[in-house]
Amino acid sequence: MTILAFALVALAVCALLVLVHRWLWIRLVRDTTAPGALTRRIGTALTIALPLLSVAALTTGRAGAPFWLQQTVAWPGYLWLAVLLYLTLTMLVAEPIRALLLRRLAHRVPSGAVAGPPAKQTVPRAAAPEPDAAPVAAATAESGEPAATGLELTRRRFVARAVGGAAAAVAVGTVATGTYGVMRGPSVRRVQVPLAKLSRAAHGFRIAVVSDVHLGPVLGRAHTQRIVDTVNRTQPDLIAIVGDLVDGSVPDLGPAAEPLRRLAARHGSYFVTGNHEYFSGAQQWIDHVRELGLTPLENARRALPHFDLAGVNDIQGELEGSGPDFQAALGDRDRTRAAVLLAHQPVVIHDAVRHGVDLQLSGHTHGGQLWPGNYLADLANPTVAGLERYGDTQLYVSRGAGAWGPPVRVGAPSDITVVELASYQA
Repeated sequence: MTILAFALVALAVCALLVLVHRWLWIRLVRDTTAPGALTRRIGTALTIALPLLSVAALTTGRAGAPFWLQQTVAWPGYLWLAVLLYLTLTMLVAEPIRALLLRRLAHRVPSGAVAGPPAKQTVPRAAAPEPDAAPVAAATAESGEPAATGLELTRRRFVARAVGGAAAAVAVGTVATGTYGVMRGPSVRRVQVPLAKLSRAAHGFRIAVVSDVHLGPVLGRAHTQRIVDTVNRTQPDLIAIVGDLVDGSVPDLGPAAEPLRRLAARHGSYFVTGNHEYFSGAQQWIDHVRELGLTPLENARRALPHFDLAGVNDIQGELEGSGPDFQAALGDRDRTRAAVLLAHQPVVIHDAVRHGVDLQLSGHTHGGQLWPGNYLADLANPTVAGLERYGDTQLYVSRGAGAWGPPVRVGAPSDITVVELASYQA
């Protein structure tokens, strides 16, 4: 039943994509170009090729394709998905504007017409067809476009080009700006979190929270280096990487992760798995980050000088028998000490509350990544981004330092958060 449901959802998504591309082809290619024109042939070819590249970008990694092939299809395929989203939204907004402009043009007096007294009536002779009437009729019949005179076609095409060009410019500009934001690297956010059980000696303790880097065929070693440089400039006391570090295997992405070796913090760097680690081979990455100098917390706890630091595996690990185990990580601890939990997905906050955690640090949501994705993320997560309280437990969710799929962020800029712990006794 689960496989059948998945197949039905996949078919529905594919059908929707076909319909959207068909509609965009009509509005942006057929309505703006002449039948048989080179521009129409190019537009039609792109309408077919770009969605195929997007499917290839989404599937080549899971299919075990060579990494060079993944890199080849990733950039155009993923970027088209982002452009498709905003092109569809802008064209939906532009549709009533297009209809209004066409209606107004239809009621305009034809160009060159001059008002005057009625002409003398004569016996009409057989009217000769306009020189371009036959070609226009033949072309429109062949293309399936609505029949119209040459003047009407010119006006319709002008409106289609103006509206479609404006919509395309908005979509491409939005995606270009969002891509620049990702490639520039994450900014630093600073959040102070008071903890009731934290001792005065730990007041001002700084934790650099890094999540959702998503190293893969698009974001590689240069992006890792930007993150490492940014984290080290904050001079944190501790570094926490809370999952979704990679989208791929160690042989493919080991060189991209190498700069992590230079992370520097007085109390070390820690790592917990995200759901994408289980898509990529979680155990190989746990072993590899240990070689890079990070400490994996696999349902485990470390007693730091002034508070307990715990970490749990991602819930995706349940499919492999290595999901989160809160009892192992937190069950036998001294609850008079403050506890900070690293957990990739915010949805485990209720388990954290039951086990007396003071602060949970998470990622996973990307803050929505591509507006209006934040509204969808809000349906699946208790907190999409920022700091919120659940009973005696506070939850901080980072928007992430990278991007999954399209290397684009709109309305949810990437970040590295420096969480400064504060003591009520200070």
